[in-house]
Amino acid sequence: MTEPRTITLLIVDDHPVVRDGLRGMFAADPAFTVLGEAPNGVEGVELALSLDPDVVLMDLRMPGGGGVDAIAELTRRGARSRVLVLTTYDTDSDTLPAIEAGATGYLLKDAPRDELFAAVRAAADGRSVLSPAVASRLVTRVRAPAAPRPVDTTLSAREAEVLALVARGTSNKAIAAELFISEATVKTHLTHIFAKLDAKDRAAAVAAGYDRGILGQGPRP
Repeated sequence: MTEPRTITLLIVDDHPVVRDGLRGMFAADPAFTVLGEAPNGVEGVELALSLDPDVVLMDLRMPGGGGVDAIAELTRRGARSRVLVLTTYDTDSDTLPAIEAGATGYLLKDAPRDELFAAVRAAADGRSVLSPAVASRLVTRVRAPAAPRPVDTTLSAREAEVLALVARGTSNKAIAAELFISEATVKTHLTHIFAKLDAKDRAAAVAAGYDRGILGQGPRP
């Protein structure tokens, strides 16, 4: 019968008492071997690359180098190690960047010992592991409708020139001649102007131009 392989670990946390506690916990189980410790993300990256552990237990907020940057760097450098975030923070500003950076799992530090061990085994196998609170947060985020992208209503310098000529009653052909562009290009500029000013025609675009100060304070045609 084949013996189960020993899972190797690297602990990255800025609190010595946390590192000591985790090392002692894993040392008590022969299924795990802690290869090293690091107090910040920068040192954690270097140790992960040199020691090549199966799993890196990564804190997030650490002086001298945070966890998210470290995860992104390990991903960029093609590290074999899986990263299991172990932190006290479960806000969107912490969880989402860590997972997007390449973390295999995300667990809170109040997780029971057995849950932590199971999460490390799963991470070593390449399976995603999320604490219930984090999983719920992510599901809610995924299901929430994306906020509409803001529409750029700022006219370009050329569009403003075209609108100013329209305000003077200049035809498309005359605008094209004055600006040394084709009539087709004039029409394209007008289409963009109408969309940005939410105008249905030339008159409405000119009126909107005066309302927004694009055409100055002169009288409307």
